[in-house]
Amino acid sequence: MLTVYNCIVHEHDLRLVALAALICGISSFSAVNLLRHVDQSTNRNRYAWLLIAATATGFGIWATHFIAMIAFTPGIPNAYDAELSALSLAASVILTAAGMWIATVRRGIDYTLVGGVVLGTGIATMHYTGMAAFEVQGRIIWNPLLVAVSLVAGLTLAALSMLVVLRRPSTLGTVAAAILLTLAICTLHFIAMAAVSIYPDSSIEISQFTIEPTSQALAAAAASLIILVLSATALWIDLRFRRHRAEAERMHGLANAAVEGLIVCDGNRIVSANDSIAALSGIASATLNRMMLDDLFGARIASGIASGNGQPQEAELYSRDGARIPVELISRSIDYCGKPHDVIAVRDIRERRKAEQEILRLAHFDPLTGLANRRNFATRLEAEIAAAGGSGANGQLALMLLDLDRFKEVNDLFGHAAGDAMLQKVAQCASRVLRHGQMLARLGGDEFAIIAPNLPDPRAAGRIAEAVLAALREENQLSPAGGLVSASIGIALCPQDADEEAALVSHADTALYRAKAEGKDTYRYFEAAMGAEARDRRVLEHDLRHAIARGEFRLVYQPQKEISSGRMIGFEALIRWRHPERGDIPPSVFIPVAEDSGTIAQIGEWVLATACEEAARWRNPLMIAVNVSAVQLHNPNFSGKVHEVLLRSGLAAGRLELEVTETALIKDMPRALATLRQVKALGVRVAMDDFGTGYSSLSNLRAFPFDKIKIDGSFIKSVDRNGQIAAIVRAVLGLGRGLGLPVLAEGVETLDELRFLDAEDCEIGQGYYLGRPGPIEAFGDLTGIPTPAANDRSVSARGGSILMLQPAAALRSN
Repeated sequence: MLTVYNCIVHEHDLRLVALAALICGISSFSAVNLLRHVDQSTNRNRYAWLLIAATATGFGIWATHFIAMIAFTPGIPNAYDAELSALSLAASVILTAAGMWIATVRRGIDYTLVGGVVLGTGIATMHYTGMAAFEVQGRIIWNPLLVAVSLVAGLTLAALSMLVVLRRPSTLGTVAAAILLTLAICTLHFIAMAAVSIYPDSSIEISQFTIEPTSQALAAAAASLIILVLSATALWIDLRFRRHRAEAERMHGLANAAVEGLIVCDGNRIVSANDSIAALSGIASATLNRMMLDDLFGARIASGIASGNGQPQEAELYSRDGARIPVELISRSIDYCGKPHDVIAVRDIRERRKAEQEILRLAHFDPLTGLANRRNFATRLEAEIAAAGGSGANGQLALMLLDLDRFKEVNDLFGHAAGDAMLQKVAQCASRVLRHGQMLARLGGDEFAIIAPNLPDPRAAGRIAEAVLAALREENQLSPAGGLVSASIGIALCPQDADEEAALVSHADTALYRAKAEGKDTYRYFEAAMGAEARDRRVLEHDLRHAIARGEFRLVYQPQKEISSGRMIGFEALIRWRHPERGDIPPSVFIPVAEDSGTIAQIGEWVLATACEEAARWRNPLMIAVNVSAVQLHNPNFSGKVHEVLLRSGLAAGRLELEVTETALIKDMPRALATLRQVKALGVRVAMDDFGTGYSSLSNLRAFPFDKIKIDGSFIKSVDRNGQIAAIVRAVLGLGRGLGLPVLAEGVETLDELRFLDAEDCEIGQGYYLGRPGPIEAFGDLTGIPTPAANDRSVSARGGSILMLQPAAALRSN
């Protein structure tokens, strides 16, 4: 080591040594920076960066060597061989390029170290070739040991330099690698110079083709200038690269914050992709950055994006596993790293596609049963009618409307969940019966429709309907409802019955109504006579809706009397309808129509208000009884309406009696019980009407707050001659006495019936024998509001319009 020290201090110009070291350092720093660009560049730019890096490094090594050689002062004439000097420069550049290429061609420590060794070999080759170009008037003797040490030191430091710069890509790593490369060049050079011993020999002549040291100095200066230019260029490139990389990282960070996938493209080449697109495609971001748009979306979509106008377009993304993912692409132009690029937003539209399909399904199919809905049904029916044509050459088209019987009872008894399950079962059963091409639709509620095209004859529709009913009967035997639900079906044929959609549906509905009216759980074909009946019913419904406004309703009142004494207790208000064209329409005709059409609630409110206003005018505080429908009873505001009527009319609550049937109670017993308790809290009395004709459940008498029991008139007729009926009436009367409830017998029409009831201690009677229904003016002497006609009324038990005033005791004496 002392030899090396003596060589540097005593045999070199230290100023030039320092210059050589500075040039070597600048060259090394430039080399490691450029090497990082070689490692990070793509195939297209890789060789350009490799050529720049190898040239800068090779010239740096060569300039360092010859400046240091110029600093060497042997004290005897010397010169340099031009060809060998040029060869040493070429060897330096070529071997440096080879070493850098090997080190960056693959990721691996073995490639890095081998590349470093090759780079060190280039340094050694350049030095010893350059020493071969050194001619001096004397003999040069080499120290083999120092030569070997110089080679080991140069190769080792060069390999370490390559390892640090490529395995530790950081600012500190760059500085460390530059220092190691500078040491590799300088150490090899000065140890090798220490290995040289020159013995002057005047017999040795310097060739005339050599270059003077001064000329060599100019060459070294030129090389140094090239190094400085390349180094400055490398520094500018590095700073620019760092700035662009920082910008790219910032934009990549912003892109990763986006929920949607983002891709930055240079033409068709992907240069940046965020984590969202990587997660969507299943392809790593690093892999995406080396792919083309064609690889993700296909050539047609990629070219469309390049020439697009920024409008959204739908495409399919090819994922790593080969699946095609529906996406929406939106492209915009941006400035990225100082160059125009395209940024593409990739939006996953799988959920949107599912939502669109669900919306489409909901628009055409029933969500509960999965069957076609009314819209889908109407579209299909219109198409099938058009296909059937007017002649029926393509066979008969049958439209069947199916409606469940007593379905509301299933909802009331078992809950809406059971009702939904029943609808699903009906859909499944009917669907199994139908053949290909036949359509089952749910129109709403418990209404279904079947479209059966191309039937050979009308009887085929009946066979389909019977098969559906049979399937429902079989299912009902297994259901928890125990067969409560059956179905009625109405059938209309095209073109036999109608060749227009609305008419065909109307005819099928008419046939359905007839099937329900004739016992249910059956089917009926449309007949022309049914159409007239249906039209008549619709006209009746229409007139019924306007009857109150036109003042066509009136009330008649039938007396209710104490049987034992004949004392008047009160009246039952009964509604009558005088139609301007049809005349008097009996309640048995228009009340069912009102219940089906929904006008019963409006009519019931009118009856209640009118009866209370009339009763409030009476001087005698007689009771007024009013029938209440199931619709009214289950209205949550019913008790409030009763209270409002009482306040408006001024009638005492204790004079009002509401008559309720068991059928109205059973539809929703908890709600009915709550309503009746609210009514009772007002002071209004409640009577069970038509006892014996409905469920006649004793639990209802115990659960509901009744004040009276009314025996239906069908049990009073011939009670004096029919032993079985008499036994039933006696049982009901005994039940009333046991419960402490008065019993009213309806339909008393003969003296013998009245005597039987009196003998059995029935308290109250009502019927034609005791008084026919009539206008309230006919009962002025009873209500305390006398009228001129009161003195002319007949008191005949059957021929008059009113009453029988004799007490039962007097009747028994006759």
